[in-house]
Parts: sequence; structure tokens; C-alpha cells
Amino acid sequence: MADKKIAIIATKGALDWAYPPFILASTAAALGYDARIFFTFYGLQLLRKELDLQVTSLGNPGMPMPIPMPVILQAMPGMQSMMTMMMKKKMRSKGVASIEQLREISMECGVKMIGCQMTVDLFDFAKEDFIEGVEYAGAASFLEFAGSADITLYV
Repeated sequence: MADKKIAIIATKGALDWAYPPFILASTAAALGYDARIFFTFYGLQLLRKELDLQVTSLGNPGMPMPIPMPVILQAMPGMQSMMTMMMKKKMRSKGVASIEQLREISMECGVKMIGCQMTVDLFDFAKEDFIEGVEYAGAASFLEFAGSADITLYV
């Protein structure tokens, strides 16, 4: 068993918010940490077999844009799809792994993926929609681990 533990809580289901939990957890696992990610509410989307993650600059003023764009233009129909396409293209051009690849790497490194059972029940999700290897637990179970973790992150 690893000497150090890292607990990560993933609550966002957007493309740009999908990267931090997988990058941090896989890196920690590669460094010998017992790494676990608790996916709750919209973060549970990151465990779906079929991913259709989008990115939006709305509410994210720190997002670098190729040209300055007023918020009103960002809210126009089709902008989210265009921005998602641009982000994916940029990531590919820079050699950044896809979410599917990072998720697989994380699991290969031994990162435990824990889906929030309450969220599954709340939104009437079917466990068959999620990738294999996901464990399901409530917040109390995850907090037992997080309470003894050396690092706990909420992303």
C-alpha cells in the first residue's frame, strides 16, 4: 500500500475541467500515491463510455481567446460548439492526450474511480453507461479516505 494518499473530488463535466482530475491523479499514482477520484454531480459525466464534453468561455474570463470576444458574442448559438472544436484542435496540435486516453492511463496507474451513488440515483443514470472499473459509493465512504489523505483537492 502507498505511503501517501491523494483524494480528488471532480464536480465539473466540461471538457476543460475534465483534464485536472485525471492529470493530477495519474501523476500522483505514478509517484506512488494511493490516488482516488470521487466523481459527483456533473463530474460523473467524465466516466461515461461515450463522451461528448463541451467547453465554454462563459463564466471563465481567464480562458485565452485567439481574438478578444465580448461576452454577448460568446453566448450566440453555435459558439460553444465552435470553441470546443477549436480547443480540441489546439490540444491535438500540442500533443495533449484526450480525456479518454488520460482516463485509461489513470486506471492503468491504479487510480480508483469512484462514482457518487447519490448522483447516479438522483439523475437516474444507468451504470451500464459508465466505463468498466468504476466503483460506486456515497460521500461518507469517500470522506473516510479523504480524511486520511495527505492531499485533498476539489476541482
